[in-house]
Amino acid sequence: MTLKIHIDEGAAPYEQVRAQIAGQARSGALPVGYRLPTVRGLAESLGLAANTVAKAYRALEADGVIETRGRNGTFVAASGPAAEREAATAAQAYAERVRRLGLSEEGALAAVRDALRAAYGE
Repeated sequence: MTLKIHIDEGAAPYEQVRAQIAGQARSGALPVGYRLPTVRGLAESLGLAANTVAKAYRALEADGVIETRGRNGTFVAASGPAAEREAATAAQAYAERVRRLGLSEEGALAAVRDALRAAYGE
């Protein structure tokens, strides 16, 4: 696993860690079951505070990208159908919310496109 943190870049260091691990897990560069370094170990190797890496790991775990198995460590979680189900659930909740807010379908789709561009850096 190779991570590069650019302190002078606009993104917060924890977000850079989160985005790079998530990207490597999605691409398969980090295979399912890959054991990640400890929070303290990764923080030391990147020159970051342990709390910064812990925040990134918590966000990744909340997103289902990684899973912590107690004292056994932190691993890349299985994706695919589980991730697709979670995305479908989130999309359904979004659709219901924007309908209640009175947005048109076009307005709701425009908001999603903007959010995706921001998230994927396009």
